[in-house]
Amino acid sequence: MAASNTPQYTVPGLTTAEGEEVIGLLRLRLHALNDLALTLKHVHWNVVGPHFIAVHEMLDPQVEAVRGMVDALAERIATLGGSPTGTPGALVNERTWDDYAIGRAQAIEHLGALDVVYSGIIKDHREAVAATDATDPVTQDLLIEHLRSLELFQWFVRAHLESAGGKLSTSREDRETEAGRAAAEQARDQP
Repeated sequence: MAASNTPQYTVPGLTTAEGEEVIGLLRLRLHALNDLALTLKHVHWNVVGPHFIAVHEMLDPQVEAVRGMVDALAERIATLGGSPTGTPGALVNERTWDDYAIGRAQAIEHLGALDVVYSGIIKDHREAVAATDATDPVTQDLLIEHLRSLELFQWFVRAHLESAGGKLSTSREDRETEAGRAAAEQARDQP
């Protein structure tokens, strides 16, 4: 039986309609973070090249932190009276983004693509923060806590993509594969 977004109860101070709205927001955030954890692990397994070990080892703590975020979101959904769904089928059926498009590739290509991935996650998390401002400050606080780490992780990625002059190789790209190519081109062009 599929999980329902319509709670029979919710936390004190919220109506069930408000609880349902927040659950809907969190459901997509749950899918996005589950997808991010899988994508980070995919990159961890498929990164190659001279910066392999640095990127390989940088990603595992990010995976663990994102998995913790997933658990916190699922527990918040349950607290609000909803039923969290973490199955692959639900994620694929309900997501609004494409699957990660890069397989085995140079570290710089994956980092360029991950910059785009993180930008999308952070943008959508910020929208959920804004959407919960008036109704649910507890959920908003949880999402802000996630943003602190997500933005830090993106900075770790971007440190590899920035030129000495401060130019971010992926600044004009909004698709993973193009961002990966742009990052690789800038790396080739640097002395």
